[in-house]
Amino acid sequence: MSVSGSPSQIVSDAVEADGPADLSWQVDLYKDLHRYPELSGAERETAARIHAELHRFPDWEVTTNIGGYGITAVLRNGEGPTVLYRADFDGLPVAEATDVPYASTHSQLDSHGQQVPTMHACGHDAHTVTALGAMAVLDATRSDWSGTVVMVFQPAEEAAIGAHGMVTDGLCDVVPRPDVCLDQHVLPGPSGTVYCSPGPMTTSSTTIEITLFGRGAHASMPHRGVDPVVLTAAVVMKLQTIVSRELPPGEFGVVTVASIEAGKANNVIPDSAKIALSCRFYSERWRLKAVESIKRIVRAEAVAAGCEREPEFRFVGLLAATDNDAGVFEVVRPHFDAHFGVDSQDMEPWTASEDFPVIPTAFGCPYLFWTVGITPRRQWARAEASGRLDIDIPSNHNPGFLPDLASLPVTTESAAVAVLACLAHQWRPTGLPDDAWAAADWAGEPAGAAKGIEGTEGTEGTEGTEGRIQPSRA
Repeated sequence: MSVSGSPSQIVSDAVEADGPADLSWQVDLYKDLHRYPELSGAERETAARIHAELHRFPDWEVTTNIGGYGITAVLRNGEGPTVLYRADFDGLPVAEATDVPYASTHSQLDSHGQQVPTMHACGHDAHTVTALGAMAVLDATRSDWSGTVVMVFQPAEEAAIGAHGMVTDGLCDVVPRPDVCLDQHVLPGPSGTVYCSPGPMTTSSTTIEITLFGRGAHASMPHRGVDPVVLTAAVVMKLQTIVSRELPPGEFGVVTVASIEAGKANNVIPDSAKIALSCRFYSERWRLKAVESIKRIVRAEAVAAGCEREPEFRFVGLLAATDNDAGVFEVVRPHFDAHFGVDSQDMEPWTASEDFPVIPTAFGCPYLFWTVGITPRRQWARAEASGRLDIDIPSNHNPGFLPDLASLPVTTESAAVAVLACLAHQWRPTGLPDDAWAAADWAGEPAGAAKGIEGTEGTEGTEGTEGRIQPSRA
């Protein structure tokens, strides 16, 4: 036995009023986590609370402090597949602007030593409560399935270093190798709608810091210097042509100049300027093309301005695109359709980026990422009817972003249904060793190389890295 019965029926029976899975604690825990968000890499109290909540599940093997505040919980329940589910739990430096009684008024020192307000403006509190709720369902239904479930509670997703930190700190040695990895994210949409599709779902992210070197001078004597401010202005304008003139019209790409720093006094032409770029692509081919174009443009503008020193390029963040495996989608989606009916819908690609793929890439296994809408349905319907979705519906990272509490059962059930669907599937031929499985086709046939872009998270480097996403192995 891997799973006896339908995943949907198992979950429905478990969560009904007299079912074996007690989820009465979820809303209170969610509110507590929402009140006290902590920034990436500083989630000490949140991790401690998660660890305390894991005492509900004495048969799960718990390991703490992986890659900082990362936590894993493993339930071995006989022979069968191994399924990994990941949940992130860090907050953001945002001042909450909701009016709920459990709104965050918390603040914390950021990485620059500044006291800043904090908020769960991306729903990671809901992700955490969802994972714990799914554990409760799976724990209560152990007689209905066999296999191994690995829960990963990951810090520092917002800083794009959490998944890589856990992998480099030995995650692959701490937990058994999964056959498949799963993850979900809450986002604006009619509350309780589950969105899932194969293929690219979130973009890759490349963050580049560029230093331009001019020659300083008195502000009244610009002819005696090389003004890096004017140079920066030229670079910023020219960079806008990469997407509009160098990418095919059907390809998605974003090259955003996110910050500019130059000068400290009004009577001084500075000797350098810095710009930071955020680049987003679904295609690795066009991401690499854009990186080369950025370097070409910046160097050419520096030469045109008469700079005597080459610009410096520093790659401070690299994330692969989230590219859902078609085989995993075909396993899970029918069960979402059976459980959620018309509320199981196709997912449109999301232009945000995720570090989740770092984990399945490290294990060499396929994965699926889906989303769940958390906007109250009447609020969504009003905004949609008036053509004001972008205006009236707060997005992730907005001070007004707040999951509808009615969406928590849906996120919990979608996690449990997906895990059970994967436990019911034969992922590898009998007797295939781990090394052969890692090199096998991810639909379960041992032929060819594993699909997908492999990613290194939060890497720092210079121009010599060429901005390439390299494999990450523990």
